[in-house]
Amino acid sequence: MKTRALYFIIICILVVSCRTSTQMEHATVVFYNVENLFDTLDDPHVNDNEFLPTSEKEWTTTRYQKKLDDIGEVLVGINSSNLPEIIGLCEVENRSVLEDLLKTKLMSKGHYKIIHQDSPDARGIDVALLYRANYFKEISHEIIPVNEIRTRDILHVFGQLGSDKIHFFVNHWPSRVGGLEETEPKRIAVARILKHKIDELLEEDPASKIIVMGDMNDEPTNSSLSSILGAKKEGSGSRLINLMIPLDEQKLGSYNYQGEWNMLDNLIVSSTLLNGDGFTTDPTGHIYQKEWMEHKNNRNEISPNRTYGGSNYYGGVSDHFPVYLELTK
Repeated sequence: MKTRALYFIIICILVVSCRTSTQMEHATVVFYNVENLFDTLDDPHVNDNEFLPTSEKEWTTTRYQKKLDDIGEVLVGINSSNLPEIIGLCEVENRSVLEDLLKTKLMSKGHYKIIHQDSPDARGIDVALLYRANYFKEISHEIIPVNEIRTRDILHVFGQLGSDKIHFFVNHWPSRVGGLEETEPKRIAVARILKHKIDELLEEDPASKIIVMGDMNDEPTNSSLSSILGAKKEGSGSRLINLMIPLDEQKLGSYNYQGEWNMLDNLIVSSTLLNGDGFTTDPTGHIYQKEWMEHKNNRNEISPNRTYGGSNYYGGVSDHFPVYLELTK
């Protein structure tokens, strides 16, 4: 009897495993700029001096742990019934901070795996992908360097989500510091590199499913996204669709600069993800925004509540709101 009972349990486990890995009917894909997620340790290889306990910012273990817990609360809140299956992040210092994030009470339930590699960014901030191993199986990943500029690499991950094979690209393009027009050529250069890789994939297999996510430091109407990458609105006939355009047209955004909303965080998908077999998504993405994540000034203007303003500690989770999309069958 014990042998038969054990055999029955094993069969049940295999059935559940099969369902989670191949018979998924829903998945959530998130991108989040977590605003300078640094640990408190001095890394001599990067310029992390402003995020140390002895710095002017007084970046302590207590503040670091609060930020980790807050990020976890945001990510869990996006899908209250189940943690997101795929999470793209930017502004993370190293693999260690990702491991610390996954140890938090809320995130530990997701059994995530990490794809990350240190970038040549002078401040040591990188991009990364987290995925729930029960739902996504990595086939390969590569780092696409941006050799012309000392900036963050593009992370390309290819894998199987449920029964669908999908390419994910995680980005953090050069900032606007120094002026929008003056820095635009840098973002255009990165867009060309990304476009070249995507064109290769679509030429090899026009049915490829692709999701591009990231803080591009440009909005959907800027040249880097609309002209160079060719990410347009649904119905345009483009092979790449920017899901944030409908929200941008409503004057919504993921980042607030001097009282104006900017759609700097973009979700772009191949047109094959808007129709066809397997997973599809709506032509409009989502911004996750809750009152506890907001800052309200004396004019009642709302913005994401950032962790720091200069050396002033505000205790917010990030100066960006996350963006996400839902995949369904």
